Amino acid sequence: MEAGFTGSRVSIPTDRQIRALHEQFAPTRDAFDLVYSHCEIVCELAERLLAGREHDLDIELVRAGSLLHDIGVYRLYSPCGALDQENYVRHGLLGYELLRGLGYPEALCRFCSRHTGMGLCRDDVLRQGLPLPAGDYMAETGEEHIVMYADKFHSKTTPPTFVSAASYVSSVRRFGEDKAARFASMMGQFGEPDLAPLASVHGHKVV
Repeated sequence: MEAGFTGSRVSIPTDRQIRALHEQFAPTRDAFDLVYSHCEIVCELAERLLAGREHDLDIELVRAGSLLHDIGVYRLYSPCGALDQENYVRHGLLGYELLRGLGYPEALCRFCSRHTGMGLCRDDVLRQGLPLPAGDYMAETGEEHIVMYADKFHSKTTPPTFVSAASYVSSVRRFGEDKAARFASMMGQFGEPDLAPLASVHGHKVV
């Protein structure tokens, strides 16, 4: 697949091409089902959050970014399907490196490295002793922000769950009031999704 720029616009892969990429790198069927299903749900959440709202975001780019954002998780699985939870925070950077290695444009790769939590800054990396190169991993574009925000409402736990805004605020506050404030600001900008219909469709509880 060719990935690059057409004029000033990013060449965006199709849903089928992105699914094939997941299938290529998933070490097991269970890993594929977990990660790709989560990416599809994040995509659905992002599109619902934007529906009926005035914005100038590139919806096709949001869709591709949602479907690609967690592809680096596969790099944390052993051949037998065990997930390296201790280094999970690296999955965004690993996804970025995977896509860049395949020749994807920066605008797509950044969805991987810019969606963790409410964003990781250099101080977060150093203060928490995270296994990442010291630097800023913060969403900057509108498309990056909506994918990061939508991602907060679904978790790849066992079993997977939808996460209410109240639950997420409670959990993120332990990393600093600035993280909770950033989430609240995004909730004011994009609103809070109605999780009940999605939870019913996918059979996942809301926590």
